[in-house]
Amino acid sequence: MAAAAPAGHRHALLGVGAAAPPLLLLLLLLLVAAADAQQPPSPGFYPSKRYRARPFSRDFRALWGAQHQSVSGTGNGGGVTIWLDSTSGSGFKSRRAFRSGYFGASVKLQAGYTAGVITAFYLSNADAHPGFHDEVDMEFLGTTPGRPYTLQTNVYVLGSGDGGPGRVVGREVKFHLDWFDPTADFHHYAILWSPTHIIFYVDDVPIRRYPRRSATAAATFPRRPMWVYGSIWDASSWATDDGRYRADYRYSPFVARFSGLLLRACSPRAPPRCRAPSGGPGDALSPQQEAAMRWVQRNHMVYNYCLDPKRDRRLTPECIHHADAGDTYPVAHNATSS
Repeated sequence: MAAAAPAGHRHALLGVGAAAPPLLLLLLLLLVAAADAQQPPSPGFYPSKRYRARPFSRDFRALWGAQHQSVSGTGNGGGVTIWLDSTSGSGFKSRRAFRSGYFGASVKLQAGYTAGVITAFYLSNADAHPGFHDEVDMEFLGTTPGRPYTLQTNVYVLGSGDGGPGRVVGREVKFHLDWFDPTADFHHYAILWSPTHIIFYVDDVPIRRYPRRSATAAATFPRRPMWVYGSIWDASSWATDDGRYRADYRYSPFVARFSGLLLRACSPRAPPRCRAPSGGPGDALSPQQEAAMRWVQRNHMVYNYCLDPKRDRRLTPECIHHADAGDTYPVAHNATSS
């Protein structure tokens, strides 16, 4: 996808157009507008620029598949490369748990055939509460050549998603990452978890807000401490087109690169004055951030659990009054609810 021309170059082009035929000038204006339409509006607030990354090994450790990890650098720009082949995937975990905070990572995904493979950056307390855990996910669902990666955001609360009679399957909202190429370079992905809401970011643009509905909404909002994780693994049974395309290890190793991991968070024992960073210039998203979020959701959101007619609304009470939910907007015109 073509990038927009720098502002100075645009003005130079338009300046030349003063002597150009009107039709040529109109075409130039349409080209500039089309380039701008491919990118979200500026959010005006950039949380990833406010914090400094630390060496990977200071805050994280290998959780599984240590032989499939390579830590790079010892300074603030250091990170880790993890990979999946036919023998194993890999995962890492923060050394501490947190009760709230801002959690970010710059990630570069693999190009080509990656169907069935999931690269994930997420919060969870599954190790502390197996079968009854909380989780906040950013999962990159592998794909086939020529098709975009899908970013699946999800929230599990008090075991929902673990299965069992009457339990919630999850609160998935999915986006096609087709307004940029996540395999060409590193892009920043982040989760802000505060006592009042969860916000998911891509390159500092908020793409989803999941608010806490009330002070007593324990069943729909995670409140227990969670750790930070990253992983790559084989999810062939469902990751790509509901399992139609599976991991093909002729294309392995499947590699994911993480760098610049940011943890600006409060530990469970931190005093009450320790609070999660703000998601915007104030306590809430600014109108400019809201506009950028709406742009992403209208143009690139392809699934919203609240709009899925197959879902039982009684199990997701936040969807009953979806118009007032405040976390998502109507699905893009090319969306599916399957």
